[in-house]
Amino acid sequence: MASSRVITVRSSGPDSGSDSVSGDTLRDGIAAIQKEMGVSAEFPAEVEEVAAAAAASPRLPEKDLTDLPFVTVDPESAMDLDQAMFLERSGDGYVVHYAIADLSAFITPGDAVDIEANRRGETLYGADSKVPLHPKAISEDAGSLLPDQVRPALVWRIQVDAQGEGADATVERALVRSRAKLSYDAVQADLDAGTADEMFTILREVGELRLEREAARGGVSLPLPEQEIADEDGTWRLEFRRMLPVESWNAQISLLTGFAAASLMVYARVGLLRTLPPPDPRDVKRLHRTARALKIDWPAELLYPDFIRSLDVSKANHAAMVVACTRLLRGSGYVGFNGELPDQAQHSALASEYAHVTAPLRRLVDRYALEICVALCAGDEVPDWVLARLPELPDTMRESGRRANQYENAILNLVEAAVLAPRLGESFAGVVVETDEKDDRRGEVTIEDPAIEAHVSGTAPLPVGEQVTVRLTTADVTTRKVEFTLE
Repeated sequence: MASSRVITVRSSGPDSGSDSVSGDTLRDGIAAIQKEMGVSAEFPAEVEEVAAAAAASPRLPEKDLTDLPFVTVDPESAMDLDQAMFLERSGDGYVVHYAIADLSAFITPGDAVDIEANRRGETLYGADSKVPLHPKAISEDAGSLLPDQVRPALVWRIQVDAQGEGADATVERALVRSRAKLSYDAVQADLDAGTADEMFTILREVGELRLEREAARGGVSLPLPEQEIADEDGTWRLEFRRMLPVESWNAQISLLTGFAAASLMVYARVGLLRTLPPPDPRDVKRLHRTARALKIDWPAELLYPDFIRSLDVSKANHAAMVVACTRLLRGSGYVGFNGELPDQAQHSALASEYAHVTAPLRRLVDRYALEICVALCAGDEVPDWVLARLPELPDTMRESGRRANQYENAILNLVEAAVLAPRLGESFAGVVVETDEKDDRRGEVTIEDPAIEAHVSGTAPLPVGEQVTVRLTTADVTTRKVEFTLE
């Protein structure tokens, strides 16, 4: 399935429509997937006990930054709130204050919560059946940056100049208090109406400047539409959605922090980086051939990041081109180092060194990278328990990433099969977005209504990027298999 898929449940209106399926029915299928994969949202009793005790008696920092008016901006249903932000002007530039949940207040190296987190690696997202990295006593309560609650945090202070470049960054432990839990939809609506708080005007300015900087250094983001599950009064349906502008600007603040963290670690020659090797020239050449097949002009002198930015996903052939371009973003991973920089330290899609440090409630590696950064800024030695894990963390995260992808895809396959099962034999309009490298008679088709991405086959080479009519030949809930045949 295409990489545009995401696992969220969004509450919607009362009209469930014809392409819906009972949430209770699907939860049984999700339970089967969890059993099949050996994962569970439940934690061993010892882990829950240790988490509850830590939540009741956290180790709190002395510094108090509760006077800063932080807010969180997340999907409306989120409770595991890793980040809170406060942006302000400073001369002709800006200051970004970014508070990240501080798990050192609750987790002791080697305790039951720590061991279990290292086993899990990251939170698995599956509709409303999330398999969390940490017990809810920490991840959705005492450690989450919930509104009107004093919380321990790792607070970044990043100077940004008038051109959007990060000029200086530090991170320290402090107490913070979020003023509000806001949703992307609400903030975007206020911005569109001209009624948003001044801070979100600054977020828009900084976000746009950072996007310009991304383009200038040769970075790239793929404008893939997301496939999500909408919950409508107990029934689920699939929809496609595009990222709101405020989500893109918010992501730029997270990226800015990741760049700052990577810079600190590279300079000190100790750390954990998120990496992506440069694209294989053969893959770029293959994409040039794909562009020609899709009748999209790609001048030889135009670098692929600039080419991707020129695509308009509202056009069928351009959407197919974006899906094809995901090939260049494969092979991401992590690398730990202490003393010598790794041979491959860059994230090629971001055109820079980069680190994951903004989601410690949901991703194990962030907690370790944050500990390195806060030690470096304080002039302290990096803790031994962090250094001891550096060699094995990349493998831990590679395995957890594989498991997360498997889990997410299995659940979306389940929902797709359940939604389509009553419609076997029907015809649908769609777009062929990709063909199999070994057999161009097989590939992937995107159906707009219902929002499905599935396998398709034909008796001749599939017309990539073209509108087609396909017939539903398989929709098996038990095997979670959906297939279409080209008519």
